[in-house]
Amino acid sequence: MNMPVQVIERDGKPEWAVLPYDVYVQLAEEAEMLQDIRDYDAVKTAIEQGKEELVPSAVTFALLDGENPVKVWREYRGLTQQQLAEAVGISKPYLSQIETGKRTGTTEVLLAVAKALQVTLDDIVFQPDK
Repeated sequence: MNMPVQVIERDGKPEWAVLPYDVYVQLAEEAEMLQDIRDYDAVKTAIEQGKEELVPSAVTFALLDGENPVKVWREYRGLTQQQLAEAVGISKPYLSQIETGKRTGTTEVLLAVAKALQVTLDDIVFQPDK
């Protein structure tokens, strides 16, 4: 890149670089693009290593629409209520009540549900808009 730059020195060492504004804007845009590329590469690597998961839009929209997160994630994982209840060590009716909002579930149970569904507790704790 060949551009007019004025260098201001202090004690014989460069301290400031003054450049045309359009060049500054170009450099800022290129730096932002470089960060976007680095972020993309990091997420792509995390997905390839199994550290991140792509979630279909249907799951996201169901959660945003206020559907019960336990049910949404259970169905996405392809589990029946019986299978999830057995994995967690609770009864199917108890799980059903959690999914319908009739019961909230203890922290211990919800942690076990999250683990069985391979999500975080935050992913399944249902907090309707207030």
